[in-house]
Order: sequence, then C-alpha cells, then structure tokens
Amino acid sequence: MLSKNQQKLVRALAQKKYRKQHGLYLVQGEKNVLELLVAQIEVQQIFATPQFVNTHQNELKHSKVIECDEQSLSKVSTLVSNNAAIAIVPIPEQQSIDKSGLVIALDGVSDPGNLGTIIRVADWYGLKQIIVSEDCADHLNPKVISATMGSFARINVVRTDLSHFLSHYKGAVYGAYLDGQSVHKAEFNQSGVLVMGSESHGIRPHLSQYINQPITIPAFGGAESLNVAMATGIILDNIRRSV
Repeated sequence: MLSKNQQKLVRALAQKKYRKQHGLYLVQGEKNVLELLVAQIEVQQIFATPQFVNTHQNELKHSKVIECDEQSLSKVSTLVSNNAAIAIVPIPEQQSIDKSGLVIALDGVSDPGNLGTIIRVADWYGLKQIIVSEDCADHLNPKVISATMGSFARINVVRTDLSHFLSHYKGAVYGAYLDGQSVHKAEFNQSGVLVMGSESHGIRPHLSQYINQPITIPAFGGAESLNVAMATGIILDNIRRSV
C-alpha cells in the first residue's frame, strides 16, 4: 500500500514546481511504465497493482516495487483511471544539442497534448531529439508523458534559448508559415532545423530573422489552420520522402 507520504509525493509531482524541487517526475499507465523499463531508464520507485506485477515480473526484477490496489493507484494518479502502475523517475541531466541531423525546434508550444504528440511524431520519423523554447510546456508534465504513448523514453528534449541557438546555427533553417514555399516543391537537406510555432502566435518575430527557408503546407479546403502537431507530422513526412 501507499503510505501517506508516498501519496503526497505522487500528487505533488503532478505540479512543475514540485518536480523541480524533488528532481523527480511521474510516468503513469501500463504502456508508458513498460516503455520506461524497456529503455532501462533509472527508476526510483514503482507502485503497481498485483496483476501488473504478476504479468511483468521479468521487466520488474531490478526495480523497487510496492504493490497497491487499483483504487489506491487511481486515487493519486492524474489519469482518469489507472489499473496498472505509476513510476517515480529521477529527472535526467539535460544533454547537449546534436546538430548532426534534422532538429525540430518548438517556439512557445504551450499545450501539453500538442507537445506530447510532437514527441511521438518525432519518434515515428526516427528523430532522437527535439529542442524547445524556455516557455514551451514542460516535457515532464504528466499530460505530455501520457500523450507521447511511450515515445518520451526514446526522444531527448532539450530546453534552450532558441534565439541564441539559431543565431549560431550554420545551415538550413526551415520555418512553418502560411505563405512559405510549398512542402511539395521544397528541397530539403538531410540536416537542418525545422522551427514550428504555436497555433496562437506562429513563429515569433524575434526568431523569424533566422529562418532562411520558409515553407508551408498547401491547403485544398476551407480550414483556417492545422494543429501544430499535425502540421509537424506532415512536414516531417515530406522531408523524409525527399531525403
């Protein structure tokens, strides 16, 4: 069973200030916890139902596990229901930016669901890293982790000053706009930076000066705009087809 202190900690880690204070974050649900274990990411503690423990004994053999019933687990989980597990994970040290291949840079994407989906899309297209502006949603937010559907375990997220990064980057910097060159006609390099802005503000002016290859997804209907995660997937698909 979860002690009162353990319950208090799990609830606290749903908030960014306590994740920063404790240096810990939550991974919840069967799929995400299993992805965590398969990736051999360091885990401090796992709270799990007896069924989860019995089913995944091999994956859990090196982990510290406390069994608890489904009701207790769901009571402290941020998920609507959780019949499997919650892991408490140390926040890793931030890695340096790898400029050798394609880099996704997110400018002010504040919606956790969008950020999580972009991480999942990046994983689908074989990227290992994305960079985010300092005011993007926290990539360790439980909603972001949940939306990645396990891809958080394979994608390194680097939080940085995008203006400083782009001002020193030598190479193709693609930026998604409503009036750029069509992604169906643009020529893409194997390496470069793809900058995606938020749905509400797009790429902000202080970064636009660094975009040397503005691109757009041509519209054939009446929709005003695309969800930023959807747009990222479409652009990545065109980049992968051309290189």
